[in-house]
Amino acid sequence: MTTTDLSPDKAPAYVPAAVLNSTPRVEPLTCAIGAEVSNVNLGVASRDSDLMTEIRALLLKHKVLFFRDQDFTRAEHVAFASYFGELEDHPVAGSDPDHPGLVRIYKSPDTPNDRYENAWHTDATWREKPPFGCVLRCVECPPVGGDTTWVNMALAYEKLPDHIKNQIASLRARHSIEATFGAAMPTEKRHALKAQFPDAEHPVVRTHPETGEKILFVNAFTTHFTNFHTPENVRFGQDFAPGSALLLNYLLSQATIPEYQVRWRFKKNSIAFWDNRSTQHYAVHDYWPAEWKMQRAGIKGNAAF
Repeated sequence: MTTTDLSPDKAPAYVPAAVLNSTPRVEPLTCAIGAEVSNVNLGVASRDSDLMTEIRALLLKHKVLFFRDQDFTRAEHVAFASYFGELEDHPVAGSDPDHPGLVRIYKSPDTPNDRYENAWHTDATWREKPPFGCVLRCVECPPVGGDTTWVNMALAYEKLPDHIKNQIASLRARHSIEATFGAAMPTEKRHALKAQFPDAEHPVVRTHPETGEKILFVNAFTTHFTNFHTPENVRFGQDFAPGSALLLNYLLSQATIPEYQVRWRFKKNSIAFWDNRSTQHYAVHDYWPAEWKMQRAGIKGNAAF
């Protein structure tokens, strides 16, 4: 029998079959979204195709999955997330130098008071191909505070009034990294960021590529509709700006409805794995001056349609 290597950069060389064949226990956390999954070791799960198929099905059903007590290595974190697709780096947040795609989100009194967590958002919709999903691991967190909330944007679309659904059916919208991550940068650096990542355009209502669900797909990265100014929506020029802005603000507000949400309290070695195509999330920035350290593996996705 080979001795298990638990160094931070290597996955175990030997995994007992009994560990791989464990049956997950699933506890839904709300009626709308989220489930806690136990009796699973994510550090070795990527080597069990049947278990990974089950986890993927649970993700599609519950949209965000939570796991406790996952004391795995960075290499195992990458291996688990990579099972679902290639990982992506982030142009602003730094990655682990030995594990590209494993983004470090470290907050302390010595770091800037970033404004990017405490807003409802879907990760990286400023990309032409927004991420499939993310696997976020808590490395260190305060004894209280630093929760994250997720919202079911398929349910948010489903509950919209019919006349709003009809109005937004063919609308498209612009999503910008310049107006968000770039906003506090010097002008030249902000322009360079936009040149590297030009604004993306996505449908306001996207279709989930696996479930077929319709999803309300606007968030904090969305700046404006690109095809609102039509005879159906605008009688006179004065209708254009307020009409478009009021509709966008109404759609953005749907993420704030508690009946569509789940809130998760992180502890060390807690994991959140969410479907970025059908959710938004809000990291509650209420813990200063405590330390808050997360490692996130973002999984590349496909163009929205």
